[in-house]
Amino acid sequence: MTTSPVACVLFVCVHNAGRSQMAAGFLRHLAGDRVEVRSAGSLPAEEVNPAAVAAMAEVGIDITDQKPKVLTTAAVQTSDYVISMGCGDACPIFPGKAYLDWDLDDPAGQGVDAVRPIRDQIEILIKELLAGIDEAGRR
Repeated sequence: MTTSPVACVLFVCVHNAGRSQMAAGFLRHLAGDRVEVRSAGSLPAEEVNPAAVAAMAEVGIDITDQKPKVLTTAAVQTSDYVISMGCGDACPIFPGKAYLDWDLDDPAGQGVDAVRPIRDQIEILIKELLAGIDEAGRR
């Protein structure tokens, strides 16, 4: 029996190369098919930050197949949760969405040693988000 996801989460940062990709990787890993996971950037980079890829690999999550994507109005409109990570005013606002702004350091140009604490902070936030999504689904 196939069930549809209980929620759709969109992670947004400027380049969609570090923070949002790590967040999406954690949520896919922890939620499985329960949540539809998306990520995008207001000015997407050419590739995912190699230090973010390496930091995620250290915790057993492979994000090597991910590519930065451009943020679209449609992606925001069709998401239940929109989580920004420094995208500023580039993220459109629509009624009925849950908007969260996570204040995270930008891993751009940083090595793996600097990315690990950002990764660990994202993991904590993802676990809290997932608990909230699960709780809302039980109501």
